[in-house]
Amino acid sequence: MQEFILEDTVTAVAEESVPAPGAHPQPYAYRHRELTEPDWRRFPGWRDVTTAEWESAQWQRAHCVKNLRQLRQVMGDLLSEDLYADLERDQRERATMSMLVPPQMLNTMDVSSTAAFYADPVRRYMLPVFSDRRTDWPSHPVASRDSLHEAEMWAAEGLTHRYPTKVLAELLPTCPQYCGHCTRMDLVGNSTPQIDKHKFALKQPDRVQAMLEYLRRTPQVRDVVVSGGDVANMPWARLEAFVDRLLDIDNIRDIRLATKALMGLPQHWLQDDVRAGVERLATKARARGAQLAIHTHVNAAQSMTPLVAKAARAMLDAGVRDVRNQGVLLRGVNTTVEQLLDLCFALQDNGVLPYYFYLCDMIPFSEHWRLSLGEAQRLQHGIMGYLPGFATPRIVCDVPYVGKRWVHQVAEYDTERGISYWTKNYRTALESDDPDALNRRYEYYDPIHTLPEEGRAWWREHASEVPGRAAGLAAASRDASKALLAE
Repeated sequence: MQEFILEDTVTAVAEESVPAPGAHPQPYAYRHRELTEPDWRRFPGWRDVTTAEWESAQWQRAHCVKNLRQLRQVMGDLLSEDLYADLERDQRERATMSMLVPPQMLNTMDVSSTAAFYADPVRRYMLPVFSDRRTDWPSHPVASRDSLHEAEMWAAEGLTHRYPTKVLAELLPTCPQYCGHCTRMDLVGNSTPQIDKHKFALKQPDRVQAMLEYLRRTPQVRDVVVSGGDVANMPWARLEAFVDRLLDIDNIRDIRLATKALMGLPQHWLQDDVRAGVERLATKARARGAQLAIHTHVNAAQSMTPLVAKAARAMLDAGVRDVRNQGVLLRGVNTTVEQLLDLCFALQDNGVLPYYFYLCDMIPFSEHWRLSLGEAQRLQHGIMGYLPGFATPRIVCDVPYVGKRWVHQVAEYDTERGISYWTKNYRTALESDDPDALNRRYEYYDPIHTLPEEGRAWWREHASEVPGRAAGLAAASRDASKALLAE
């Protein structure tokens, strides 16, 4: 086996602080940064927007950018026609998510020139363009719509029971913003020319009731991630009622509300009714010895603004146990040591705990974002020792049919072909009768363009064979899933 290192991806040196005489500078120099809210009035379409309007959740939702026409209206003559053509082609031929960008997020992008906008980290994952994508391997041969096979592990529609003590409750299939790399792109958002989205079969009240009934009769579950989509898109009264009912189930001890909108639409979490509702839920949780936390999704340091920090503080003041960040490693966004540490310090300095960074999942057309496992391991090494231990994020690979694994937990790694092998120490409900579940090795795949020439040549010859091997396990799991849901 051969190890192949891409030096330009994971090494970066920060601006050097002035060292003491005879001392050498640190590879990374921490610099406390004061947060700033960029001036939205630099956008021609928002020139007359008042502070009161900008800080209104209703105004933000009403002025989300949903298509090229609306983007042009906001941008005026700031961007070139070539960029619009590049974006339009991506929407037509590659995008797995439709366009939906709140003003708050668009305002953090650099629009000083077309070149700056192309290079902007937030633009790269919120408004991907065709020229961003790989032309050699735009999708990995093993890429799939539901790359984590969550729907195959539904104990009730929308309730994924993958870990022994934890479940994921997908309450709704929409968000206030649509990220290009969304791992749930098969279900979340509007259909695109590439992807006809799946739909929940049951009405939401019926799905919620089925979830609660399952949790009441499954006492080994203690931890519920309430997600979607994004819980910020659920009317607060309905979300509070669901969480309140979760807190009435004795075995539930941890509840996590998953919302990228804490960053993308902080105005939502600053509303009086939402803050009061969070305080009611946090008070009830503490009274019965349970924990309520919020998990958000920030990928770039520039996304941390005073409004985002204010929303995080409001949630902590309302009584949530923690506000934690689960980011995704995306090439061109946060995949140098400096970018990742800048982001982690921006979070930690403003009340948000850096928690996880995931390798981007193997969804279609995502190869330009994805890192190899080796690159992720070197990033983990590069960020160690700077942050407090409790705030040093783990970089994890979400292995299909296994779950989150720290990148250094790999059992075996063929760096030439980019195939890593993983084991697990628990059974999902699908494997309750499978004697080999804890001995089986599960595969994960590096992007092919990151491999040495020998590895790329192997994939050119064998690409059609590998998905069939992976499909065998998938078929067996689907059959088990159908039987489980039918019970």
